[in-house]
Amino acid sequence: MSATSEDMTAMEQAVRHLVTRYNPKGSRIGWLMMASILIEAWDLYSIAFVLIFITQQFHPDPLLLGLAAAGTQGGAVVGALIGGWLTDRVGRRVMFLSTMVMFIVFALLQAVVTSVAWLAVVRLILGIPLGSDIANGYTYIMDAMPKGEREVMGNRWQFMFAVGQVMTLAVVTIFILSGMPHALIWRVTLGMGAVPAAIILFLRHDLPETAVWLVRRGRFREAKQVAARQFGDDLAMLPDHDIEVARPRATEFLAATRADPVRWRATLFGWIACVAQSGEFSTFAFYIPTLFVMVGVSSILGTTLTTMGLYVIAAISGWVGPLITPKIGHRGISIWGFGIVAVSLLVAAGALYTGTTILLPFAAAAMLWGHYWDASNCMTIPSVVARPQYRGTAAGFAYMFVKLPAFLSIFLFPSLFAAIGQANATLLVVIFPLAGLLAAIFILPEIYGFEQD
Repeated sequence: MSATSEDMTAMEQAVRHLVTRYNPKGSRIGWLMMASILIEAWDLYSIAFVLIFITQQFHPDPLLLGLAAAGTQGGAVVGALIGGWLTDRVGRRVMFLSTMVMFIVFALLQAVVTSVAWLAVVRLILGIPLGSDIANGYTYIMDAMPKGEREVMGNRWQFMFAVGQVMTLAVVTIFILSGMPHALIWRVTLGMGAVPAAIILFLRHDLPETAVWLVRRGRFREAKQVAARQFGDDLAMLPDHDIEVARPRATEFLAATRADPVRWRATLFGWIACVAQSGEFSTFAFYIPTLFVMVGVSSILGTTLTTMGLYVIAAISGWVGPLITPKIGHRGISIWGFGIVAVSLLVAAGALYTGTTILLPFAAAAMLWGHYWDASNCMTIPSVVARPQYRGTAAGFAYMFVKLPAFLSIFLFPSLFAAIGQANATLLVVIFPLAGLLAAIFILPEIYGFEQD
């Protein structure tokens, strides 16, 4: 039936009621959404740990190797934009189920490709469900958890990335120590990403659609049932009939964001921070294993073990960052994070210029510590301040600013290494954390505990 003014008022009351009340099951839902980060971390960055083996087998030129490494990032740009929009249009549940199925299929295909060119194609397609799932996951978290808690949970994505990276490195180390042929190591490593994806799909399959999305779609009866089952709250302010509601348009998201100065400044910072943290990581940090080998820091096994130790440190940073966010705020965690990364990259560049490669692991450790702070909230902030009806679009749009520079950086950085040298390339990367630092100081308003409407 057509909506009346009373129906629309009831809708707004129900949404505000849901997003401001405590949800006792929100943490479980949040962790289930965060778990998908493990899959993305495995796929996006396992390639960094096995690039040396792919190079040994196929001897590709730097551009093709960069495209294979960056392919998932490029696909994720498309997935984030389309997936975020579809999350608002067709629902959160449909999207998180479909993306997991698609990921499982293409993760397995990576293991049987016959050339680097085919690997690049598969990884481009594989990135689509990965980008979509991140946008969907943040939307689910912001719908399912109360203020304060949803921000801490959202900021944990970097911790999950680090855990996924440590798991991948541990598996690669075991394969190396077992004597597995290098040509088999990279295939098994990439294909194994389908295993955690299948587990998460099983754990998620019974999650219902979010009550907030159902209310915004005018499906009041179903929303009342879901809220009663999840929260013990039947949303008495809603009528017992459904109404017709116009589907949100992507263009409306930008207009609604620009209309509120706090939302706009926070969102603008989020986009800048997404580019900055992605740029700093996808250049220097992504190629840490390759860089260590190139400058003679250690053997392949030694580099793998050293890199695993670095990501253990990163995991600790990724856990600590969200815990201290309530104390120092989003501005604080961003300022400290980008500042640490800038100093660390300057030290790393100096080490490369002077040949004191012993400093590289320490500079890399400090850089990763800072990065896992400055990257923690770049997705959380735009998702928190977005209006519920545009939350999927907002998350997808923000993730596009993560994945586009990541694709370009991973694709082109090997060529930049070759063209201007490791030291000059590392020094050039400092521009990313400096941009993030300035944005945190001059653009970002403190929005911790932001009240949604």
